[in-house]
Amino acid sequence: MINIRNIAIIAHVDHGKTTLVDALLRQSKTHLNKEVSEKTCIMDSNELERERGITIFSKNASVIYKGTKINIIDTPGHADFGGEVERVLKMADGCLLLVDAKEGPMPQTRFVLKKALEMKLKIIVVINKIDKPFARPQYVLDKTFELFLELGADDESAEFPVIYASAKQGKAGLTEDLEKMTDISPLFNAVLEHIKAPTGSNEESLQMLVTSVSEDNFKGRIAVGRIYNGQIKNKQEVIQINREGKHIKAWLTALMTFDGLERCEVDQVGCGDIVAISGIPDVKIGETIADPANPKALPLLSIEEPTIKMTFSINDSPFAGNEGKFTTSRQIAERLHKELKTDMALRVLDTTEGNWIVSGRGELHLAILIERMRREGFEFQVSRPQVIYKEIDGQRMAPYERIFIEAPEKYQGTIIQKLGSRHAELVDMRIDNGIVYLEFTIPTKGLFGYRSQFKTDTHGLGIMNTCFYKYQPDNFDWKERDQGSLISNEKGKTCHYGLTNVQDRGVMFLNPGIDVYEGQVVGQHSRSNDLVVNVCKEKKLSNMRSKGEGVAVHFNAPKIMDLEDALEYIADDELVEVTPLNIRIRKKYLTENDRRRNARK
Repeated sequence: MINIRNIAIIAHVDHGKTTLVDALLRQSKTHLNKEVSEKTCIMDSNELERERGITIFSKNASVIYKGTKINIIDTPGHADFGGEVERVLKMADGCLLLVDAKEGPMPQTRFVLKKALEMKLKIIVVINKIDKPFARPQYVLDKTFELFLELGADDESAEFPVIYASAKQGKAGLTEDLEKMTDISPLFNAVLEHIKAPTGSNEESLQMLVTSVSEDNFKGRIAVGRIYNGQIKNKQEVIQINREGKHIKAWLTALMTFDGLERCEVDQVGCGDIVAISGIPDVKIGETIADPANPKALPLLSIEEPTIKMTFSINDSPFAGNEGKFTTSRQIAERLHKELKTDMALRVLDTTEGNWIVSGRGELHLAILIERMRREGFEFQVSRPQVIYKEIDGQRMAPYERIFIEAPEKYQGTIIQKLGSRHAELVDMRIDNGIVYLEFTIPTKGLFGYRSQFKTDTHGLGIMNTCFYKYQPDNFDWKERDQGSLISNEKGKTCHYGLTNVQDRGVMFLNPGIDVYEGQVVGQHSRSNDLVVNVCKEKKLSNMRSKGEGVAVHFNAPKIMDLEDALEYIADDELVEVTPLNIRIRKKYLTENDRRRNARK
């Protein structure tokens, strides 16, 4: 049995864990594809991940150091991808907890660390970015220790080893002196010293837990997981124990391990290693692959339930079918159900009206799914996000979130006032060097539409993070948004003349020359009611003009609504039309007569 260490890298968003994995891969002389640039984060291979600078999908890699194979798991750092975090930590025996040397432990650090401590994983704290201006490693170390105690860490977990690093420069050391560091090897040595080798025996019956599933054009469904006991051979017969406990025979068609970033086919793999297998057509996350002679199931993965739901439907706007490749209900249903095979935190319910109720862990979770689908060529509509209520002991309970805010001190009054009106409760507040740190608990429903308002209130200088808190009673009277919508009254192209006539009524969402249809939302009204406007109105031509006429008319820059802005903005009677080329906001009932008729019901 080869010497193995399985480690997960956990951290808050943008604390440098993907950069650290790059340094580990490069300095261990791991073979890298020629296409990989020196300046590219190797592990962030997904287009959305590179754009947003966050890890959404967990990935596997491995390096060989001093004869030991170290399997590295790059985990998501956002609470909305908790489904990914929970299952990939099952493959690890220890974790590298990455903390920014200036910012210290952040909200998502708390979320992922809590999961790791619950699983009794050995933690090595890596204080990263010590080369950053105003870095304060000792302060960060104290705050990290406080976080461990706050999360209920036992004595062994609280006595964690500490490594100081600059992942960008590929250096690490036992002290914070950057000049004495030469390479990343002190981090490798700490992994070998403090992370235990996997438990289990090659002599036992085969037990492999499936933690992620992907599709391959040639190999079919590929299941990735860790072997807890026994050995697995290529082309052998296995038993798939599904989530209902049913035993299904299957033959493996490929057996692969990770070499650097690549999957390499092998003939046999022993206990403790992370492998990828194909040949089991209906394998799902959380299931056990076992020995036919003595099949034993491993405990199923338990995943926290979704808290947000949205209704997906086919696009029935006047522009339906013009911009998307996949527009039918069959194609959309297949895509949503396909996502269920790889995303444990997602739920899809088919309705009798031909729609789909899609539930997830948060707004970002569902927004990422929608964005991926539109980039794949899908065209559909989504409704306003709604919270999922639960009945506990005969009482209706709503999900609550914890909000962590970091903003310039001068904006604290506005933030507290706005969140107070949304029934948030201030839990903690401290001020450090002109920056205020606020912590609130708030009903999840109170967060809808606040993110864009928060950006405006803090002039883009505020940082807000949220994570699920718990279910509590929600007896508040919730008001609809304060402002109505400006609605187009006809189909056509927006005109400069029509837009300038309307812009005093509110904030416009569109530039001139954009195709619109009757019932499309073209702006936000400055008052609480909806207003029908004509943004396609053209100025009548005549041969009479006064000198300088129209020169002084100025068209204000519109507020361009991206997907997340649109999802936060819409009311219950509105939809977001999603196509590969455009994001549009529309009324459910397009004509004014239909809207009035529906209001009387």
